[in-house]
Amino acid sequence: MAQPKEFPRPFATLPEIRRAAHARLPREAWNFGDGGSESEATLRRNRRHLNRLAIAQNVLVDVREIDLSTSLLGVPLSSPVGIAPMGGLVLFHPEGDVEMARGAGKADTLQWLSGATGWPVEDVAKAGKAPQMFQLYHHGDRGWVGELLKRVEASGYKAVALTVDTQHYSRRERDILARWSPRKAMEIAPNPRGPFHDYQMRLTWADVEWLIKTTKLPVGLKGIMTVADARRAAEMGVRLIWVSNHGGRQLDHTQSSIEALPPIVDAVAGRAEVVIDGGFSKGTAVLKGLARGAKVVMLGRTALWGLGADGADGVARVFEILREQMHIAMGLCGRTKIADLKPDLIFRAD
Repeated sequence: MAQPKEFPRPFATLPEIRRAAHARLPREAWNFGDGGSESEATLRRNRRHLNRLAIAQNVLVDVREIDLSTSLLGVPLSSPVGIAPMGGLVLFHPEGDVEMARGAGKADTLQWLSGATGWPVEDVAKAGKAPQMFQLYHHGDRGWVGELLKRVEASGYKAVALTVDTQHYSRRERDILARWSPRKAMEIAPNPRGPFHDYQMRLTWADVEWLIKTTKLPVGLKGIMTVADARRAAEMGVRLIWVSNHGGRQLDHTQSSIEALPPIVDAVAGRAEVVIDGGFSKGTAVLKGLARGAKVVMLGRTALWGLGADGADGVARVFEILREQMHIAMGLCGRTKIADLKPDLIFRAD
């Protein structure tokens, strides 16, 4: 069997990291990470709608000092970008979520741990040296969730976000065509999955009310794509509105995240903080999400390719490059701090 192509370290660009991951990973794992649902129209739309936005080029501003620091839910962050929660990391590195936590620590980057983690929440928390928050899949009844949340709180996670867009598991046709089951493949990880993965089909707003009353942590909802849902969440005390179409992996032919963002920010009107994911893969894209009102931008696949290419070092290198990209782009558009990134910085240029 031919050995995967070796790439020089440290990696020079994000596309080089992606190519290295593609060369090293088994085809099924690559397709699982890279693909979307059905025709993958939503996946492509996320990227296309980011690319059609332009950044205003403001000059003659003193940009010798540029500050990327921000915060989320009161937690200080060294930059406005974090690692989105992803299940199945054992398919991309033998130590999966734990190795991703090590990479986040090296990069001093916020990590959202997936509720489908292959390792106990305690193990991932111990491995991480950067802020960590927890994404909840309601894969069991309230008793099961309550016990899990006690462990999450005790482990030091700073917030919990319930994913609400997985009422059904979508048709991931790359996996279907390969006759390959991601869930079966993930069973090699030591942490068992929740007892009832279809429980989320029955979730309602009453479950959000219960969650807010049950945990001490700030509660967010991940998978909000409409003004009505965002407004209702904010009115009932949800602290974090996560604009996401699951990276194009759930409802095909839905709206892009970046287009859903501005009206949701307006509707929330400061009553909750807003974050976003979906198609963000470079520093300039992150600036677009921030300028349109997101407090922090979450990256999934871009961090995943770092993990697949070179473990924790690959993850750290991804965010080193991203920060350099953001720093340079902010200087070239005449902005020196995150608060300066306003809607008027971005315009549509097809």
